[in-house]
Amino acid sequence: MIDIVVVLRAEDAVLDFLSVLTDPEAREVHVLCARAAESVVLPAGSNRADRLAALARRERPVDEAAASPGPGPLAEAIGEAAAGRAARVWTHSPADNRGSRGLLGRDAATAAGGLPVLHAVGYSPYLQVVSDLDRPLDRDLVAAKLRFVNRHCGHLLRTDSVQHRLDTARIPATERFFTAGADERERLFALLASLGDDAASVVDPWEFATSAYEQERLDATTSWIAGWCTLDDGPLIEVGACEGALTTRLTGKGFDVEATEPNALFRARLAERVAGEARVHPDDLETLAAERRLPGAAYLLIEMLYYGQDLGLLDSLPADLVFVALEPAALAARLRPWLAASTGWEQVDETQLVFPAVESVCGGRAYLSKRGSVGVLLRRTAG
Repeated sequence: MIDIVVVLRAEDAVLDFLSVLTDPEAREVHVLCARAAESVVLPAGSNRADRLAALARRERPVDEAAASPGPGPLAEAIGEAAAGRAARVWTHSPADNRGSRGLLGRDAATAAGGLPVLHAVGYSPYLQVVSDLDRPLDRDLVAAKLRFVNRHCGHLLRTDSVQHRLDTARIPATERFFTAGADERERLFALLASLGDDAASVVDPWEFATSAYEQERLDATTSWIAGWCTLDDGPLIEVGACEGALTTRLTGKGFDVEATEPNALFRARLAERVAGEARVHPDDLETLAAERRLPGAAYLLIEMLYYGQDLGLLDSLPADLVFVALEPAALAARLRPWLAASTGWEQVDETQLVFPAVESVCGGRAYLSKRGSVGVLLRRTAG
């Protein structure tokens, strides 16, 4: 049995997999560094000092372009390392909050070709991952890890790079690992890609169909909108409708809905789900404000103002009512300061749609805090 450690950069092998490198059985270990497309072979029986020195020689400057080469090249590299022998693959978590590591972890597991794969929990500040194997490091191993960081990774302690910066949270004293099937891996990856296009890589990445929290939030949002709008007022323009979890609730109450979704995968699922019940458009908020071609009784900006949009765009929307729903912290940081400075809008309602909760995700593999949702109704002021 040999161990194959697939990491983005050489220091990752020490930070998250030191217990593998220093296993008492001193197996042969192959460290595949995707960043440099190179393999470091640590021979069976070699000691810790020699193994860490070999990795230190591969330490490189910060490289924001470092990325997974994809499942094909990884499969070739893993196959060459295994060379027909029994092997285990160790790699990053698909839910590592550093997106480059998360993608590599997903791709390496796909490329493993049936070999057992263990994912390091790694850096996961938003998820608590249920692990299958925990390896607490003794003080000697922790000291060895810190020496490696201080001697060879000083540039990573000083860098501003979000992907590569080292701090306490990224240097674990207990290395935790888990196994995952293909569906679980994809869901973990999509969940942590929630602000990017990769979130659409699986159906229902936020588990709207099964989450008690999301069901409560969506039902409360529907009732809130229905309390202010009648069926005769005109169409509701839902911005960022995703796969239609709210859309179908509104059409089920008889509302005329224009649903917009810029992500092509989400939009295709949305169109299939609401066929004949709502009209679907590819526009994002910027396009809707610029073209003003979808006038309506109200615009619905429900849990979607987390992407740095210019709130001044609301001034150009062809409607006099805008429903906004956000978690409380985002509401305080984003909407309230803008609204206080605005002369074109007034707040006419605020309601707690759902309170915070802690909920399991990805079939119980992890859990996280859902932060609650507050609805604010804005009305355009005269003049």
